[in-house]
Amino acid sequence: MPAAPDFPPPPDRVVPGRALISLSDKSGLEVAARALHDLGVELVSTGGTRAAIEGFGLPVKDVADLTGFPEMMDGRVKTLHPVVHGGLLGVRDAPTHAQAMAEHGIGPIDLVWIDLYPFEATVASGGDFEAAVENIDIGGPAMIRSSAKNHGYVTVCVDKAGLDETLAALKADGATSLELRKRLAARAFARTAAYDAAVSGWFAAQVGDEAPARTTIAGSLAQTLRYGENPHQTGAFYRTGETRPGVAHAEQVQGKELGYNNIADADAAYELVAEFTAPACVIVKHANPCGVAVGRNLSEAYARALECDSVSAFGGVIAVNRPLNGADARAITDIFTEVVIAPGADEEARAVFAAKKNLRLLITDGLPDPQGVGEVFRSVAGGFLVQSRDRSLIRPEDLKIVTRRQPTDQEVQDMLFAFTVAKHVKSNAIVYAKDGQTAGIGAGQMNRRDSARIAAIRAREAGEAKGLNHSLAQGSACASEAFFPFADGLLEAVAAGATSVIQPGGSIRDEEVIAAADEKGIAMAFTGTRVFRH
Repeated sequence: MPAAPDFPPPPDRVVPGRALISLSDKSGLEVAARALHDLGVELVSTGGTRAAIEGFGLPVKDVADLTGFPEMMDGRVKTLHPVVHGGLLGVRDAPTHAQAMAEHGIGPIDLVWIDLYPFEATVASGGDFEAAVENIDIGGPAMIRSSAKNHGYVTVCVDKAGLDETLAALKADGATSLELRKRLAARAFARTAAYDAAVSGWFAAQVGDEAPARTTIAGSLAQTLRYGENPHQTGAFYRTGETRPGVAHAEQVQGKELGYNNIADADAAYELVAEFTAPACVIVKHANPCGVAVGRNLSEAYARALECDSVSAFGGVIAVNRPLNGADARAITDIFTEVVIAPGADEEARAVFAAKKNLRLLITDGLPDPQGVGEVFRSVAGGFLVQSRDRSLIRPEDLKIVTRRQPTDQEVQDMLFAFTVAKHVKSNAIVYAKDGQTAGIGAGQMNRRDSARIAAIRAREAGEAKGLNHSLAQGSACASEAFFPFADGLLEAVAAGATSVIQPGGSIRDEEVIAAADEKGIAMAFTGTRVFRH
């Protein structure tokens, strides 16, 4: 490990004399280049960026004029040279560094603006392997890191925002402060770390390494939050490179700033509603769906979802899988709702929502693909868990009927609907459903029997609220996201009114549970797939 040299403290103010600019995205380049030129800063650049600056009628020096070497190997080698990195890394006030710079004709480079090759965009656009490899930047990260390391003397900008901060400082004071250079250096190291994370993650996927020895989660700040789950906790929201439609890339049309819990609930609701092809509505409260339904249109789907648990729905998050119209918006705004997330909303719907100033309306312009690949993360003390997204899809032909009574076609549809919802309910999960509508949901209990009882209570209350003389679960399908370890949970479902049950199977007591189902005359199907959600 190199010993820390005895360098003099860096100055607070640095007046830049030379700037090196290398950009893939040249938007804003002309304005910035002219501003730097007007401030008396010499411009140095490479390739297309240099040509663009020349096209603006501004003087610019080619990096090759500094190094004495032309760009070569299709541009792979151009800035990897001692004259460049010496100009970035040289500690101006250290006598040995100053002597080396003078001896080898190395001029200082005081400001760097680099945005790196568009590797992430190339991968996101479906570029092939060779195209992705060619867009792995080598010289850019090296220059950024050199500049950030020597922030005592060099100002490094890795985005237009950083450059704008720098220009504002130069126009106000003619110099950059040490505090600004440190802040920009921290941002620069974060950028190269995220870039390397994108490259390493992509490369691991290319070679089929599902659990690489080292991995990194990288994100860009979407917004700082007022607080985390609770007011005494801090919170922030970051976007990864994944372009999956949802809350991370949604446009917030109106309403208060999203909170930590709003974002989590909106994500849970939207991932579930995307599972359905018919017009569907999902109402989520505290990370669990409290009502899910399909209908002929969104207004009907919402009304049916609300019937399941109108008490819990108050102050919840609503997700739909179709663009909203005015009638849909009027139905949804009948009760207080925190967030509505949808792929679209027409002008009439937006006008209706606008009258509810605190309601957040999120428009995504698309639905997530339930079969899309991806990873999900969860933190633990000292580490984090990574797993692939649950892409399970159970079809009628996947069901194994294990009881003497065969289910009707309608019961099969009810079972599949209920199991789809159970996939998105915190374990232990029990869902009663009938005719494309949840009748009762029991979530997050320590045993499956209690989940079945809670779901039955919800179904009974829903029936009463609807003016029925029976539970909404009467004649329903019951879904359990994991096997019944004992028959007691199944018997609770039968008592609630379920006539069919769907579960993964796989318990050592499966025969006992099947015998109980046969005794009660219900149909039961095994999926062979468990869909735990913790």
